[in-house]
Amino acid sequence: MRVVISFFDKTTNMVKPWAEAGYLCYCVDIQHPPGETREGNIVKVGADIFDWLPPWGLDVVAAFFFPPCTDGAVSGARWFKDKGIDAALRYVQLFRASVRLAEWMGICYLIENPVSTISSYWRKPDYTFQPWQYGDPYSKKTCLWTGGGFIMPEPVHTVKPDNVTEKIWLMPPSPDRADKRAETPMGFARAVYEANK
Repeated sequence: MRVVISFFDKTTNMVKPWAEAGYLCYCVDIQHPPGETREGNIVKVGADIFDWLPPWGLDVVAAFFFPPCTDGAVSGARWFKDKGIDAALRYVQLFRASVRLAEWMGICYLIENPVSTISSYWRKPDYTFQPWQYGDPYSKKTCLWTGGGFIMPEPVHTVKPDNVTEKIWLMPPSPDRADKRAETPMGFARAVYEANK
């Protein structure tokens, strides 16, 4: 069975199209219960990227990385000084771990973040997109660093500009606000699957 792995993926949105097509999908996130919980073709792994590697012998064909951006997204730059150097260091370490693992695996991959300081620390993204370009009616400029033959899907533009909302910016404070803001848009997830299956 072919395998897809998604790191920092609480919602499992990115792998749902792959799972529906018969791929075995591992979603690694410290917010999942410890160990492994299987739901159909999706295996939720409660682990840190530093503590988990794919089981030996799997036919892994793609990997996706969504390192937490709270301490690196430029939208929160006014709070960087208050957060301190440890927060900035942790952000860069998680992003670096994603890059190293992606390159080590040598397969199709993407690393996702909003507009962030990583472009200054490392390099500019290979692609940017808006959710509304793939059918999800809201704005959130998103950056992708890719490799291993990743194919960026063509936008479908099914949403008219006057129907685009700013739900990400207008989301009220809540305990799960960061998780909601980080959800992978399903239209984009489906488009990536179709372009890279």
